[in-house]
Amino acid sequence: MKKRFITIFGALLLACSLPLSGNAASKQLFEDVPPTKHFAEAVNDLAERNIIGGYPDGTFKPGNSITRGQAAAIIAKMIKLDTKNVKNPEFKDVSTVNGYYKAIAAMAQEGIIGGYPDGRYGPNDPIKRGQMASILVKAFDLPRQSGENPFKDIGWNGNSSHYKNILIIYHLGITTGTASNTFSPNLSITRGQAAKMMKATEEAKPTNMVTLGADDFGWNRFFTTETEVNPGLFDIIYVEGKKGYRDDKIQLIPKKEGSGTFIVSDKHFFEAENYKKYYVHVKKENGELKLTMKETNDFLPTAVKLEIPEKQDVQIISLSTMDGKKLTDDVTFKSCDYVNICFDIDKPGQYIATVHFADGKETRYGIEAKLKKTHFYYEVNSLREELSARYEQGTAYDIGKHNIVTKGYEQIVEIKRDTSTNLFTAHLIGKKEGMIVVEYEKPIRTEFYHQSGFQVDVKRIGSIWNVSIWSDGYITDM
Repeated sequence: MKKRFITIFGALLLACSLPLSGNAASKQLFEDVPPTKHFAEAVNDLAERNIIGGYPDGTFKPGNSITRGQAAAIIAKMIKLDTKNVKNPEFKDVSTVNGYYKAIAAMAQEGIIGGYPDGRYGPNDPIKRGQMASILVKAFDLPRQSGENPFKDIGWNGNSSHYKNILIIYHLGITTGTASNTFSPNLSITRGQAAKMMKATEEAKPTNMVTLGADDFGWNRFFTTETEVNPGLFDIIYVEGKKGYRDDKIQLIPKKEGSGTFIVSDKHFFEAENYKKYYVHVKKENGELKLTMKETNDFLPTAVKLEIPEKQDVQIISLSTMDGKKLTDDVTFKSCDYVNICFDIDKPGQYIATVHFADGKETRYGIEAKLKKTHFYYEVNSLREELSARYEQGTAYDIGKHNIVTKGYEQIVEIKRDTSTNLFTAHLIGKKEGMIVVEYEKPIRTEFYHQSGFQVDVKRIGSIWNVSIWSDGYITDM
């Protein structure tokens, strides 16, 4: 999906696109954080909300590194995590008497943070830029749209495990790189930079994003489909859960006004037993797009395609049930694709469409509309009534005798060959469907093509049968 992003480059280590004006920036709560500093507004705002604090000497020390423990404590406050009822994450270096224990445990319990491979958390380690990116994305549930990568030190080339999350916060305008093409994911973050980054993240999260969790439905996994109606109405972002932490999530971000559909299930759709279907409505309220969902079991009218012989002018289409009950003598239809006409079916079942042409001829078509439970549209098939088919191999080839390979073909079709010719005719027997393979005694071989014979395919929908023939061959390598 193409997105439009504002890219801001600068000399600041961690800059964001937030304005520096406002009451918070004009106040000087700490003697070493004057209003002119790029992080002043964020520091003062978070301090006024009692999310961060300074030192006893009245300073904030914005140039000091922020530790992993401090970051956990600040973010836990910002997102209002429950730090009382926590499960011990069993980090080797975080005891229950550690000042940051509750915040670290709450963050770990939510799958926002993890430890090192050796079982430590490193509460006193300076937090790195890459680590902070991943923590912020998870903690604030940012939309998982990463965009293009301008940095040479992350991703496949830079081999940073945080690269997707780095790109998410970068394209949201939360941070820039240390240069136009480097991010420096292993560089530590100062307290001033961290304050600005956290405040920017808080304000960058879309307020109109809808997040669905698999556990909201009592499921462990999530699978979804692109909207079947009105594509582009909203973005669907799949967020895979981490085993042992969070379940899968889906983020929905409205893009324009209108109505559409959305389906979610606990397994791939072809094997799903548990699923939900929704109408989705997007409407602008107070200048912002708002997305609402309504569960439904509806199926929508589905297009039927009928292949029409070339140069045939369709006048009228009548429709009846397979048992002969007339539904209408005047189906509303339109041209579609190259040789097809289309009209809608709004109920499942088998039908017969009779197409009346301008030359007085008519052709019947069998139609079958089946329920597809994990879709809004029916599975629709159509079949033109053809009780026989002819196949001309051409006189240029000596194919010798022919052999009907398929056993029991006599119950499917009767195959005849005109004397001393390569003209074959297959006539319907009508006892069962099937495919018949016919092989030539002398296969056709040219520089670019090999043909062993032909196939006869017999299908039916209800009382409508179709016999078709096509060559059984392939193009060889040139």
